[in-house]
Amino acid sequence: MAGPTGRGDSLGAALNHLLRSQVTPRHRLSTYNAKHWHAQLSQLTATHRGQQALADAGLHVTTKTLVNWLADSEYNVRRSYLDIIHTAYENVAIVPADPLPDRITDGQYEISGVVQTGGDVRERGTVRAAPLRIDGRQGNWDAIEDLWLAGELTDDEFEDHFIDDVIVEDIGEGTDGWDFPSDSYSVEVR
Repeated sequence: MAGPTGRGDSLGAALNHLLRSQVTPRHRLSTYNAKHWHAQLSQLTATHRGQQALADAGLHVTTKTLVNWLADSEYNVRRSYLDIIHTAYENVAIVPADPLPDRITDGQYEISGVVQTGGDVRERGTVRAAPLRIDGRQGNWDAIEDLWLAGELTDDEFEDHFIDDVIVEDIGEGTDGWDFPSDSYSVEVR
């Protein structure tokens, strides 16, 4: 039975496509695009989540002060309060990434595409050669997960860490390291 599959023009792109099809990446809500403190404060105070973010960020002012700020966008607000409003706004605007699920970190990977180790270059996942099979349980996923949660897991970073922290941990360094020099890969996880 086929499992979730990612495709891309590099191994890292295929891995990222696979991961994004399974869990939500860190992202910014499109409705949170206000630049001015007054617009940010207005948007935050309109929802319970926004009000909680203001409290969590350390905004402790009286209701009267808050009403005065909301009534006048030119109100002279201290810099420290502006920073708190901005922090609260960003905390609400950014949706954190889901952590890597077990089906990703414990999965059995089948990589199709050109795989090279030393002088051995093969098109894997064809009638003539089986896909490269990797046991994700043997890997060290910490660096990948840290980059994922921070929203910084680029295709290149994913490929580099997957090779070093998952492939090498499972089957070793290869003849002369691992390389994926093609422009078309698919990665299936079972």
